[in-house]
Amino acid sequence: MFEILFLIIISAYFIQSFILSIGAKKEFPKLSEDKLPTASVIVAARNEENNIENCLKSLNDLQFPDDKLEIIIVNDDSTDNTESIIKNFIADKPRFKLIKPDKNFGETFGKARAIANAVEIASGEIILTTDADCVVSPTWAKTICSYYQDNIAMVCGYTNQRADNLFEAVQDIDFIYLLAVAGGAINLGKPLSAIGNNMSYRKSAYNEVGGYANIQFSVTEDFQLLMAINKLKDRKIIYPIDPGGLVTSAPCPDLKTLFRQKRRWAIGGMKSRLDNLLIISTGFWAALFTWIGLFLYTPTVLVLILLRVFADLFMVYFVYKKLNLKFSLFNFIGFQIYSNIYFVVTAISLFFSRKVMWKGRKF
Repeated sequence: MFEILFLIIISAYFIQSFILSIGAKKEFPKLSEDKLPTASVIVAARNEENNIENCLKSLNDLQFPDDKLEIIIVNDDSTDNTESIIKNFIADKPRFKLIKPDKNFGETFGKARAIANAVEIASGEIILTTDADCVVSPTWAKTICSYYQDNIAMVCGYTNQRADNLFEAVQDIDFIYLLAVAGGAINLGKPLSAIGNNMSYRKSAYNEVGGYANIQFSVTEDFQLLMAINKLKDRKIIYPIDPGGLVTSAPCPDLKTLFRQKRRWAIGGMKSRLDNLLIISTGFWAALFTWIGLFLYTPTVLVLILLRVFADLFMVYFVYKKLNLKFSLFNFIGFQIYSNIYFVVTAISLFFSRKVMWKGRKF
């Protein structure tokens, strides 16, 4: 009986991975550089004194027409030296603006409130967001904005993670895997998720859905905005794999922070549509049955586990190659162990508590 159930789950998982990979591989037309729209880059920074300078340096190196780009940094009530670092860096750089989130937008608070304050004063047609612990490619803004054909409302990009050891490397593969799933779903017209450290949208689309003031508060504000913009008629959301639009983020430094990140994403994802929840649950059941199957260790179960591993490899390998990133089979094996653990542990933890601790705030 177990083998039959496992076969059904792995078959669904394999088919799902194949379909999503087709979506992720879709390509889209681009604008020439002389037709780039105006853009505003927004970064909300809270207690990021260890990361913010590297982020600012990368933003300063962006290749974009000077008269078409502004960079807005929001000091989101930092209690460390984040604000002074920002002020010193941008003092002689007219592209940059530093603001504080002084205005309230409905019941929005935290990062969503910070971004809402910046969007309100932004002059760009396109809003690009990244995080203070990220480093963007010099061509990031130019590449992302080049996808804004007239019918495009949102363009999402890929993020990898700095990986100096195995713990960081498995997080990197996990990021690429999750974004490949998200990209595949979006490009097939069924948005599942997106990540705010490499997200962009038309300011007009943001205003049309009422902005964060009109969106139910969530610990994953980027997901809520994605789903709101997805409801707009005759507008498209795309997720191209383009190395020019790559962002590199800092990995979680320890297991505690990593667990909190996964819980935050899982709680936000629980507000998805039913079809999205089915995709997420397939991953959970595949992970759970994999652990049970390892103890049974029959030839059939072993083949099914290997099929599941191959499905994951199929999802991430081509993305790594497309983004010109180095792929390590050793790190991928580590990712397989890591992902099977967190899928199960995170899901079980949600039965005991739905509270989230992030950036020193409780949600």
